Amino acid sequence: MVSLITSPNPSNTASLPALVEPGAPLLPEEMQRYSRHALIPEIGLVGQRRLRNARVLVIGAGGLGSPALLYLAAAGVGTLGIVDDDTVELSNLQRQVIHGVADIGRTKLESARDSIAVINPGVNVVLHQLRLDSSNVLDIFADYDVILDGADNFSTRYLVNDAAAILEKPYVWGSILRFDGQVSVFWNKFGPNYRDLYPEPPAPGTVPSCAEGGVFGMLCASVGAMMVTEAVKLITGIGQTLLGRLLIFDALTSRWREIRIAKDPAAAPITELIDYELFCGILPLNENDDELISVPALALRLAQRAQGKDNFVLIDVREPLEHELVHIPGSVLIPVGGINDGTALAAIPQDVPLVLHCKSGARSAQGLESLKAAGFVDVVHLAGGIDAWNLADSDEGGQ
Repeated sequence: MVSLITSPNPSNTASLPALVEPGAPLLPEEMQRYSRHALIPEIGLVGQRRLRNARVLVIGAGGLGSPALLYLAAAGVGTLGIVDDDTVELSNLQRQVIHGVADIGRTKLESARDSIAVINPGVNVVLHQLRLDSSNVLDIFADYDVILDGADNFSTRYLVNDAAAILEKPYVWGSILRFDGQVSVFWNKFGPNYRDLYPEPPAPGTVPSCAEGGVFGMLCASVGAMMVTEAVKLITGIGQTLLGRLLIFDALTSRWREIRIAKDPAAAPITELIDYELFCGILPLNENDDELISVPALALRLAQRAQGKDNFVLIDVREPLEHELVHIPGSVLIPVGGINDGTALAAIPQDVPLVLHCKSGARSAQGLESLKAAGFVDVVHLAGGIDAWNLADSDEGGQ
C-alpha cells in the first residue's frame, strides 16, 4: 500500500531503538580512525562502539554491494558478511568499484574481501560463496543484525523479505536500473515489508535486468551510500530511517521523491518460506520440453545448416545494442517487442522452422508464445539463452 508524499514530514516517523549494544571501549588507533564520527553528537563514542559491535550481511558484491561494502568498512562495522556466487567480469568494472582489472576471473567474494582489508583491516569479513535459497537463508540471516539487499532479481528479493520477516530482522533494500534508483527500509516487526510495496512480482521478462537494460554506473554509488546511511542509523538508533518510506532517485534529472508505504492490514502474516522461482513465474528448465533446444543441439543444427543439411532461422529477440555487443553467428535480430505487438510478424517466414534466443530465456519464451498465438507452428527457443551459449563456448575454450 503506497501513497505519494508531497510535503514530507519527518516527525511522522518514530525513532527506532538502537539495534546493536555498544562493544568494548575503542583503542587509541580506533579513536583516531573514527574521530570524525565521534565528534558528531548523535553518534559519539557510544555510537561508534555500536558500529564496531555490529554484524551486517550484504547480499551481492555487485553494483550496490560494492559501494555499500566499502562505506560499511570505512564506517567501522565490525563484521561484514557477503553473499555472492559470481566472478568478476570486465563488464562489471563500469560500476562495481570494489573490483579492479586484476580481479577479473576471481570470485567477487575474494576481490571484495581484499578491497575491504585495504580500507580497514580491522573488519572481520565472512564469505558466503553460495546462492541464497529457502534451504540456507534462515541459518545465514540468524547470525547478523541487519541485512542489506542488493539482489538484482525478484525471486531473491522476496526470499530476503520473507526470511527477514520470519526472523524479525530489519533490512535495507535498494534497486537500480538505467537512471532510476530506489531505496527503503523494511522491518516487519515495526512497519511494512517488501510485499506491502510490491504484493506481486512482475511477469517474467517484463522488467529488464541491468545486464539487459543497462545501468548508469554512478547511480550505484548514490543508492549504495544511502543504503549504508540507513544501516548506520538502524545500528546506532539515530535519526529517522526510511521505514515506511520509499525513496526514489532519478539521476537523469537529479530529483529525489518519496512514497509512503503502509502495512497492508489484509495481508496474511509471513510464517514460512515458499518456492520463490515458482512465485515469480520462473519455470524450471526441462531439457525434454519440446519448445526448448539445448546449446549442443543448436550448435549441431547450425553446423548442419552450414552444410546445407538443415534449414531454419535463428532469431535474436534482444535489443539492437545487445546484439551488437555479442551475438550467435548466423542469427537475425528481431526484438521481442515487435513480435509481441505484431509489427514484426511480416518479416518472419512461416514456412521454415524458427529458433528464438534472448539473454537467458525469458524474452524468447514470450516471443515463442506470441508466435504460436499468431499461427506459427515450428518454433523453439534456446534453453538458457546466449548466456548458456557463451558459457558452453568458454568452457570448451578453457579446457
